[in-house]
Amino acid sequence: MESFRACVVREQNQEVSYSVENTYPDLLSKGNVIIQTAYSSVNYKDHLAVKAKGGVIRNYPMIPGIDVSGTVVSSNTDAFQVGQEVLVTGFEMGMTHTGGFSEYVQVPEEWIVPLPKGLSLRDAMVIGTAGFTAALSIDALENMGMTKSEQPEILVTGASGGVGSVAIRLLSQSGYAKITALSRKKQEEKLLLSLGAKEVLYPEDVIPEKLKPLGKQRFQYVLDTVGGNVASALIPQIFYGGSISMCGNAGGIKMETTVLPFILRGVNILGIDSVNYPIEKRSRIWERFANEWHIMDSLCTHEIGLDELGKTFSAIEQGTHVGRAIVKIK
Repeated sequence: MESFRACVVREQNQEVSYSVENTYPDLLSKGNVIIQTAYSSVNYKDHLAVKAKGGVIRNYPMIPGIDVSGTVVSSNTDAFQVGQEVLVTGFEMGMTHTGGFSEYVQVPEEWIVPLPKGLSLRDAMVIGTAGFTAALSIDALENMGMTKSEQPEILVTGASGGVGSVAIRLLSQSGYAKITALSRKKQEEKLLLSLGAKEVLYPEDVIPEKLKPLGKQRFQYVLDTVGGNVASALIPQIFYGGSISMCGNAGGIKMETTVLPFILRGVNILGIDSVNYPIEKRSRIWERFANEWHIMDSLCTHEIGLDELGKTFSAIEQGTHVGRAIVKIK
């Protein structure tokens, strides 16, 4: 492996900048498996990674990109063979370990998932961390009693984003019919209905002028991707014994609530972490995508190259980005 192209983030005099450039293997972080990248994907965290004080990158220079799919070209372990198709999401990728916006990545074998039969390398990145997070959220809610046989009222927040849009499609594919999408993008209502939502609500429909400790019970389950005041407003509206999964903080890291929804209605908060989710449990989730959750062709996606990352980051910054951006590397 000689020089290759990658998006590199650098810091100089407390100024952060990034560009696509030719770089060399010595920039890659340590690992016993080298993967030639086929695809990556753009997540909210990747947008933060290229910002000053984004809170994602710990050391510079760094190649961002928390997702990657590709083919093994070098392996110092019997666990993975040259020519094998694999994927990696989360762990320290794109944070302290060089990530997927690169023609090559080098990672420890403990982070790698073999590509399941029935999924293409592109399929895996259509899902990526966003879809994997949506899947973990649904899995957690189902473990708390959510079942299609009861057809509960389910609300998905941040519905037009990567996690939210995949979550709606997964829920619909699984047979849930009473899915409500919460979005601030009124122009995306048609898209959200096409993904499987029966109704689209907007912040003014669920966030009262003054929060009450307990509100009218409206939803059995909430899949929250944004946090902040949206989560604060929704917790008091969850039915007795219901649950809210929480996986994001685009709306802020602080919540205003009381103990009453939890001690008077038995509401459960389920924290969702897709970054360090145990590797031994990941294949089960990815196998579901290869089988009953094979939704990749029905999602809102668009494909870009490394040179188009800047436009996508800007769209995320401006709040105009919709669906999943797939980065074709080679």
